[in-house]
Amino acid sequence: MTQPTDNRRASFADAALDLAATGVPALPLRAGKLPFGNCRTCANNACGGRPNMRVPGPCVCPAPCHAWAAATTDPTVLTSPAWAPAWQQAAAVAYHPGGAGMTVVDLDNADAITWARATLPATRTVATTRGEHWIYRGVMQSVNAVMLGVDIKSLMSYARWLGPGTGATAALPAVVRALAVKGPSTARKATQVHVASITGQSGVCPHRTPAYLDRGIAMAVQRITDADRAVHATVYRAFLAVLSRHGRCGCLTEGHVTRLFTAAQAKGESARHCVDAWTNARTALGL
Repeated sequence: MTQPTDNRRASFADAALDLAATGVPALPLRAGKLPFGNCRTCANNACGGRPNMRVPGPCVCPAPCHAWAAATTDPTVLTSPAWAPAWQQAAAVAYHPGGAGMTVVDLDNADAITWARATLPATRTVATTRGEHWIYRGVMQSVNAVMLGVDIKSLMSYARWLGPGTGATAALPAVVRALAVKGPSTARKATQVHVASITGQSGVCPHRTPAYLDRGIAMAVQRITDADRAVHATVYRAFLAVLSRHGRCGCLTEGHVTRLFTAAQAKGESARHCVDAWTNARTALGL
């Protein structure tokens, strides 16, 4: 299904009903890709608001108030007279990704798309006006500007509906969750913008047995765990050692990376620093 263009007002409502039928909470957007403002009764959240769309809040306003929290899968609400004025003025349809169990990585320019293709696991993608939405299965906190041109939309957020996209929906990876972790990083910043996939490249596999790779990961984890000083440097060197031996064959998985990140975070490193250290190690090796 594509974003409707003819007979737009009725088609927007129909698109919302189609989404609702598949369990995706929908809402109308006005011009500028903005939700409709609160009604007079709900102005400044005087009604108490809707803290969670899946748990009834104190607000009983029938209008599409409270931005993302107005999204619903209830067809009687979507077609109610209270929502009719909004559909008549609607410029687009949006949905609440978190309410549908999804996370959208919103890539707003060509550089962001290049970064995603090199760094994130393939998943369902939807073309947007300026870039792409990469949609993953799983929820997390929403946060804007995690990188230049990259927003994360999931819980307590909305995304414009532009069609189902293409490709199979992958599970939400650890590298996307890590992007939402706030806090300064002390890792040496990479001088290159584009980084390679977190799971490595295609090449000659040096593993004699599956245990060979597991031992390498275990040794790196132990090195990080045993560090009693210079933790930042130890984490970076451990990542560098793993990638120098296993970074080109494509055998590293999210599970292996998660083990390394978990060990580093147990020593007080932030998830963002782990991503930076991993990226810097790849850059140093030319991966």
